[in-house]
Amino acid sequence: MEYKKQVQELLNDFKAGKIDDAAFLEKLRSSEYSDLGFAMIDHERSLRQGFAEVVYCEGKTAEQTAAIMARLAEVHDNIIGTRAGEEKFAAVKAVVPDAEYYKDAGFIKIERRPLPKDEKRYIAVVTAGTSDLPVSEEAALTAEIMGNTVKRVYDVGVAGIHRLFSKIDIIREANVVIVVAGMEGALASVVGGLVDKPVIAVPTSVGYGANFKGLSALLGMLNSCSAGVAVVNIDNGFGAGRMASIINHMR
Repeated sequence: MEYKKQVQELLNDFKAGKIDDAAFLEKLRSSEYSDLGFAMIDHERSLRQGFAEVVYCEGKTAEQTAAIMARLAEVHDNIIGTRAGEEKFAAVKAVVPDAEYYKDAGFIKIERRPLPKDEKRYIAVVTAGTSDLPVSEEAALTAEIMGNTVKRVYDVGVAGIHRLFSKIDIIREANVVIVVAGMEGALASVVGGLVDKPVIAVPTSVGYGANFKGLSALLGMLNSCSAGVAVVNIDNGFGAGRMASIINHMR
């Protein structure tokens, strides 16, 4: 049962006199999180922040990942796992049969109750090169499950800037733009200078030695001379998708 509904039922029982003050407070506290010994799952996050706790799978064992996502699936309808390999997905699938996997992005999704999407207010995910797709897809999939329409504009890096101009109308009409780029990260500055919407830049670790695993792109984006460009961490597609979703839902 969705956490919000659980809390509502608990409140209804309290109002109806089925439980006293002490029982109400005890049940409320016990429902806020699940203690698995190796993980404390924060169920209340869906009320505080509008979406359930997201599982960062890297560094966890397959068994830990499966146990966490199985418990989340008992309480929440829509769940995300990021940075997951096929072994971890297989473990999750064994205990949560309706889990889906997007291999390129290393993304696990459980979506039982899709959130409504405004087709007119969309997020554009713009990618410099095909090598940036894993990060781009993490951003796009995150934004979609959080209730956003997403339009993808891929492989339009500055080495062939005419490709970007061929898609500029899609980018300009977006409500938020996510720009994903490795190498020197110049695409974020170019896009930032062409649109009047917030641009969330995502540096990737794509590049040769002096890219320093994304550091050159990160510094290039942080030093952008285009106004309205904000930067998330290297390869953090999830962070960009989440931030874009928050902005896109503001009224």
